[in-house]
Amino acid sequence: MRLVIAFATAVLLAGCGSRAPLTPPESTSLPVAPHGATAPPNADELLRRDALAAPERSVELRRRSEERQDDPFDLPPE
Repeated sequence: MRLVIAFATAVLLAGCGSRAPLTPPESTSLPVAPHGATAPPNADELLRRDALAAPERSVELRRRSEERQDDPFDLPPE
């Protein structure tokens, strides 16, 4: 019975998402245009993350075991 209730709750919560476009509250407006821009950014542009906010992984994963090099800063606790 608990499983059925949990599943029903999950299905109901999944349908709570809003499909309408984002707009600022009635008492406020969007931020002013950045320096050098001709128009202020819309809500979708404000939600887009730049590359520095979400960098891609640039480290190649090791494919086989390798001996680690000695780390001079890996000191035991005092």
